[in-house]
Amino acid sequence: MALSLPSAPKHRLAALSGHYGAAVRGRQRRALLVALAILALAILSARVAEVDPSRLLQHIGGFFGYFDRITTLENAPGQRVWTDPAEWLWGLKKWGLLLADTLLIAYLGTVLGAVGAALLGFAAARNLVPDPWLRGAARRLLEFCRTVPDIVFALVFVIAFGLGPLPGVLAIALHTFGALGKLFSEAVENVDPRPLEAAAAAGASWLAIVRFAALPQVLPNFCSYVLLRFEINVRQASVMGFVGAGGIGQDLLEAIRKFYYNDVSALLLIIILTVVAIDLVTEQLRHRLIGAEAGR
Repeated sequence: MALSLPSAPKHRLAALSGHYGAAVRGRQRRALLVALAILALAILSARVAEVDPSRLLQHIGGFFGYFDRITTLENAPGQRVWTDPAEWLWGLKKWGLLLADTLLIAYLGTVLGAVGAALLGFAAARNLVPDPWLRGAARRLLEFCRTVPDIVFALVFVIAFGLGPLPGVLAIALHTFGALGKLFSEAVENVDPRPLEAAAAAGASWLAIVRFAALPQVLPNFCSYVLLRFEINVRQASVMGFVGAGGIGQDLLEAIRKFYYNDVSALLLIIILTVVAIDLVTEQLRHRLIGAEAGR
């Protein structure tokens, strides 16, 4: 037995089809306007910043020429650095110790910044702190710490405390505090509100609500953010040496200034391989944390 589905009258279907077509065309026009606005702003920004494509094409050879220079042996022109690893990596032991300093600077700065961000991140969350003045003060502090470049913090601390790893640790800790604080507060604002309401209804204190209702929900995300930030901070700690804040960056800057081309390529290789290794390890850890959270 064949079944026939009822259909609306043709004039009604035509009206609905017309409304649908108009809605689709409206979305397409809005998308086109947004794309044109982005393109216009990009062109305006390029003109204000004096970005000249012809100049870029004219001098792009110098960019590649520098990398050709740093990968050519200084004592044997025409040969690449990897053909004589002993000559190329002559300072591997020394550089390894400096790299260890860089990793320790990044690690300690990440830990200090993450602890501060975890403490203030809850105070900056709208669902835990209804008072706009207290919440606003916490957010303004976080904004200040992540807005000021960490290299500027490092310069200030170098003037205050002198050369060495301490300025680098403090600079990374402050910038990490501001960046992770925002991520942590947003993660807290997206938690399931029912455990929070249940804890409040049971008469729990604010600290108890944070400890037993909010923290278990956001802890995997917190750990994932901290691992990602540590990877970023390793790169930042390498740059801190440019202002005398310790680590392998100081030797890299010295090699660049004194035109020790082979040392520049060796130091860059060490830094790149270290960042790649950390990226692979932290990626696996983040995936495990995300998988554990999804399986709960």
